[in-house]
Amino acid sequence: MRVITGTARGRNLLTLPGEDVRPTTDRVKEAMFSIIQFEVEGSQVLDLFAGSGQLGIEALSRGAAYATFVDSAKESIDCIKFNLQKTNLKSNSCVVQTDAFSFLRTSAGSFDIALLDPPYSKGLLQKALPLVAPRMNENGVIICEHPHGEEMPESAGDFEKYREYKYGKLALTVYRKRDDEE
Repeated sequence: MRVITGTARGRNLLTLPGEDVRPTTDRVKEAMFSIIQFEVEGSQVLDLFAGSGQLGIEALSRGAAYATFVDSAKESIDCIKFNLQKTNLKSNSCVVQTDAFSFLRTSAGSFDIALLDPPYSKGLLQKALPLVAPRMNENGVIICEHPHGEEMPESAGDFEKYREYKYGKLALTVYRKRDDEE
């Protein structure tokens, strides 16, 4: 697992061992960042269910102003901190060890980009989306990684399903704010 482009390009990132860990492949990560390529620069990013932190780190490497990493596992938090130190991106970040739902209900702040990649097939995306939507800025975007075929809601708050992209067994679903002028 590595940073694809930007200031930390080519740096290898630490990932956690085990069967429960499933880092986003370079192909899917590249596709994800192609979708939002003109929105990353200067953005506030939320990497929810962060794992190794690779998605938020990729955003920082590509010019995001700040990234907040949230994960409940101490091992993941340690991994994120190590990767931020290794990529020299620590100063533009905040790492929070807590349950994603507690974070969304109790913390302040809003985001331009939210990257959600929770453990698959546990209903976590469907539960998180309604809590993420109110935390998004006006022109924000929410991107969810999930298994292809998993049913995703048509809307979450003021955000609606904009597009779904398929990559083999995986899919990315993008949510954007509903345009009331249409």
